[in-house]
Amino acid sequence: MRYLLLLAAATVLTPQIAGAQAMPGMDMRTPPAADPPVQAQDPHQAMGHGTRTEAPIDHAAMDHAAMGHVMPGMNMAGSSMKGMLGPYPMTRDASGTAWQPDSSPMLAIMGRLGDWSTMFHGFATLAYDDQGGPRGDDKTFVASMLMAVGQRDLGGGTLTLKAMGSLDPLMGRDGYPLLLATGETADGRTELVDRQHPHDAAMELSATYSRPLAPGLSAFVYVGLPGEPALGPATYMHRFSGMASPEAPIGHHWLDATHVTFGVATIGVATDTLKLETSLFTGREPDEKRWNIERPRFDSWSVRGSWNPTANLSMQVSHGFLHSPEGLHPEEDVHRTTASITHNLPLGTRRNWQTTLAWGRNDPSGGDHAHATDAFLFDSAIQLGRWTMFGRAENVDKDELFAEDDALGGRVFTVSKLSLGGYHSLPVGPLAFDLGGLVSKYALPTAIEPAYGSNPTSYMLFARVRIVG
Repeated sequence: MRYLLLLAAATVLTPQIAGAQAMPGMDMRTPPAADPPVQAQDPHQAMGHGTRTEAPIDHAAMDHAAMGHVMPGMNMAGSSMKGMLGPYPMTRDASGTAWQPDSSPMLAIMGRLGDWSTMFHGFATLAYDDQGGPRGDDKTFVASMLMAVGQRDLGGGTLTLKAMGSLDPLMGRDGYPLLLATGETADGRTELVDRQHPHDAAMELSATYSRPLAPGLSAFVYVGLPGEPALGPATYMHRFSGMASPEAPIGHHWLDATHVTFGVATIGVATDTLKLETSLFTGREPDEKRWNIERPRFDSWSVRGSWNPTANLSMQVSHGFLHSPEGLHPEEDVHRTTASITHNLPLGTRRNWQTTLAWGRNDPSGGDHAHATDAFLFDSAIQLGRWTMFGRAENVDKDELFAEDDALGGRVFTVSKLSLGGYHSLPVGPLAFDLGGLVSKYALPTAIEPAYGSNPTSYMLFARVRIVG
């Protein structure tokens, strides 16, 4: 099944990449002068408004709309935000220090307070969730996020402060139903299975400082409590291809689960197309106490290389050692390796198409899970005016679906999931209201069909409000 998913992903992705590379007159360091895409949801894309240069940028004289980065109605007067890490367009900045394609759309409320440029972004999603089959459940919940960013010039470089929080803990410690999801715990004693854990109230409190070393080359330092280490692709909830869906991927803990880590320190260098970075961070995943700040340990490490060869393309490969990531298996360490490619294709005003293909591997040692497991993900979202359609296909090796005392406990099962959905967006002043839904189907091994059913179907209905500027 995984090879069919990869073949389908390659079939869709290859012509997009070819199209991006064949666009005449494209400036590889600046997104093409096309109609601006809008209605994205990523706060981290709003980290600056131009390419870093030796002299200050006169943003009042720049035609940002022609650069393809600005939504109609966004107030950018007086804003002078830059890319956080180096000499590249600000729209490349995604979650933590991760990169995405330069042409990715963005939205936020921009402003200025004294010497500081500011940005605010947020959303709240009300969802009705019905997971099918014998192990399914239903629940109505609210997922939310609010982010504030401040940036200023300092000592010949750029200082960026970020704070991001969520009221997800209000949905309860056991989160929301999600068939085949695994990871973390609700009570400190049992694993969460077939449920997605809530995010912590404090998702990011970070500071980044970057400084030019030479024309076209910068060095940077990033620290966070919590923060995100240099491991994996841009987090699913901060990339256009994944953020449209209100549910988490079932391969989240193979790819980007470290996006909330209590204790991160990253250093790196960046050019206009390349970035190399390494992190020290806390390997332990957040515990069930979602309102607190946990003690940093800095017992794990990661390295990541990123490459943006064109304005529409971003790639990364990363590897990390996570010391004792799961509190219920403290004796177990994990080596995690990931690779991903994201392609973004601006299609005109209020029109954009982004696709991500990612792979992650967890290779544990020192515990009962002495086998490597893989996760493959393909997600895509296309916006056509006020309508956005999205889909996600996954193929994941799961070894935590059954308790250790169960006859199936400890066995690895390769499961597949396909979700398709869409929503309609209504802009109202600085906000946008979305109304949509999705449906999911599964391909399961015969051995687990008695537990999950032979043909389970899940769906979500959701209403969402977003700050759009």
